Amino acid sequence: MSCFDPLKFRQQFPLLQKNVNEKPLIYFDNGATTQKPQCVLDAYQDYYSASNANVHRASHVLSARATRAFEEAREAAKTFINAASTREIIWTKGTTEGINLIAASWGESQLKAGDEIVLSYSEHHANIVPWQLVAEKTGAVIKILPLTDNGTLDESKLAELISLRTRVVACAHISNVIGRINPLEKIITRAKAVGAITVIDGAQAIAHLTVDVQALDCDFYLFSAHKMFGPTGVGVLYGRLALLEQMPPYQGGGEMIQTVSFAGTSFNELPFKFEAGTPNIAGVVAFAEAVRFLRRHQGQAFFDYEQALIAYMMQKLQNIHGIRFIVTETPDIPVFSFTLSGHHNHDIATALDSRGIAIRSGHHCAMPLMEYLKLSGCLRLSLAPYNTFAEIDAVIEVLTAIVHGEEPGGEHQAAPGGALTEEKAKEEAELQADESQVMLAKFAAIKGWDSRHREIMLLGKTLERMDKAERNEQTLIAGCESLAWLTYRLDGEARYHFKADSDAKVIRGLLVIVLAAFNHKTAAEIDAFDIQGYFEQLGLLQHLSPSRGNGVQAIVKKITQLASRD
Repeated sequence: MSCFDPLKFRQQFPLLQKNVNEKPLIYFDNGATTQKPQCVLDAYQDYYSASNANVHRASHVLSARATRAFEEAREAAKTFINAASTREIIWTKGTTEGINLIAASWGESQLKAGDEIVLSYSEHHANIVPWQLVAEKTGAVIKILPLTDNGTLDESKLAELISLRTRVVACAHISNVIGRINPLEKIITRAKAVGAITVIDGAQAIAHLTVDVQALDCDFYLFSAHKMFGPTGVGVLYGRLALLEQMPPYQGGGEMIQTVSFAGTSFNELPFKFEAGTPNIAGVVAFAEAVRFLRRHQGQAFFDYEQALIAYMMQKLQNIHGIRFIVTETPDIPVFSFTLSGHHNHDIATALDSRGIAIRSGHHCAMPLMEYLKLSGCLRLSLAPYNTFAEIDAVIEVLTAIVHGEEPGGEHQAAPGGALTEEKAKEEAELQADESQVMLAKFAAIKGWDSRHREIMLLGKTLERMDKAERNEQTLIAGCESLAWLTYRLDGEARYHFKADSDAKVIRGLLVIVLAAFNHKTAAEIDAFDIQGYFEQLGLLQHLSPSRGNGVQAIVKKITQLASRD
């Protein structure tokens, strides 16, 4: 289809019409998961409303209807990636389970001590850990392909690292952090020359490229439905038929058997040999609708629009002072990873979130890549064809304001009625005996997450910084994605006086809030304090990302452990 209308495309996604934190949602976290169009949501609901039954196992009408839809989805997946047979399409929970299946089934049955597994520095943890586990069991050795300055796998090292000892080469089609297309043709050709199999993680490529597994000539290709506008909990493992037939089952149970007796069991034919138990039928049916949805829209204009987004975003980001892209050159898909000099990644992400802008910060399940690049983490903006140039402008405006030391959305505004009258001053003076009550009163007068976020950042500026010597392994708070430290002293009345610090401004603000609950209290008072009720009254945790929420809980745990120990 040559015609692509970005506005009409966007209008099919209900969540993109919503507000988040009282602001229109700008969703730039598509590398983690894409939003779902109404047709996919309807297909999921319709299955349960009209066809709910188990597949392959009953003779009634509903089971036949469900089985037909389930197997039609397999045919749709086969056609979508141009596999040779539906027997080569295995349903999984996602890319991660697919890689685990290959590593456990093929790897444990085929690898032996001294065999080599070749990975790369830019792999997602899902394409590293399963191979580490199988290497430990079999005695195989892992070798790592380095990267070029532009982030792609270094072709000049293929002959050196993919040798006659290599049995498997596993790499991403496109890194989830770098966004560059790897030279698969040369990698696969080299692997075949030495008799190694190839496992391609296509999770990031599947929504942005036309994938033809027969043209690629890879042995395995894996992807997840939720990264291509489909439901979560569904993935596809494509495997070359001859290899799948040789591999032992990954799990045992219903569906993957032909006969079972205590004398022995015979296994089902492909693809059912690898699909033990009741599958995610509704998800598979909805995934088929996602495939049909993509096929309706994908065409040259679809890809051209995405490339226009890439060029526009790159141009705008390059003008931001202090930006450092993690690799050189423009990405091949709209995935932009960078840091901003003088600003913690989590502070930037939290500030954007307060404006209804969803991005990702951290290591992106690619810790070896971060170590290779000598980074603790980075910011990632990942777009889809439902994103707009106006959304890019809005994000750039906020990032520019942050870099220039301005609060996004203007100066901090006092809440209505926030003037310190004589009566309010008296009330505040009476509350000084309990800092937590002062904090609750402060936040009760602030409406909206944007304003509360600005208040947290302002509180962070009031936190006295710890000496560098105090920020060490002994005072480090485990469980915080950002670095955070805590020390304390006990006074003559056995009251605790805590000092804390963090490398992230937002965490410093949250530390002020936590310390207001626990400072100047005895161990018994700390133990008795209803910290979760305190957080609920403040209205904070529901607005924090899971990682930052877990970080707050880690701070609380550290304090309560210290108090219970003394």
